[in-house]
Amino acid sequence: MATEIEKKFLVISDAWRAGDPPAIPMRQGYLAGSDKASVRVRIEGGQANINIKSATLGIRRLEFEYAIPLNEAQEMLDNLAEGPLVEKTRYHVTVGEHVWDVDVFTGDNQGLVVAEIELQYEQESFVKPAWAGREVSDDKRYYNVSLAKHPYKEWRE
Repeated sequence: MATEIEKKFLVISDAWRAGDPPAIPMRQGYLAGSDKASVRVRIEGGQANINIKSATLGIRRLEFEYAIPLNEAQEMLDNLAEGPLVEKTRYHVTVGEHVWDVDVFTGDNQGLVVAEIELQYEQESFVKPAWAGREVSDDKRYYNVSLAKHPYKEWRE
């Protein structure tokens, strides 16, 4: 069984850009979703995957991911994805012994910047950089599946 343990944080400064981490453009869309799971197609640079993830709230979720042909992923995004696509640029930033994924959203989620760290186990210690602000791991609004249905541009906080 595949398990993802991931924490999400809002990014509060551009200090993560030091060292000029490489940029990876991403486009993803959701083909189906329920109270139990979501099915996502993502194009990441020149590769594509289909992903099934449990709809569990929190840092531990089931996740299954499989490579698919790029042209088929594009066709699925163009013809089968629900709602607006989630578009972002991902940067891999090394902090201590971990690599953080910093996602800078564009399109309907322009203005949102989130950092994620994947852990081996829930209580694993890690260095939280100064540019990582409030943890939002338990706030479903920040899940990509939610951003496809309720984009950041529509939020009223």
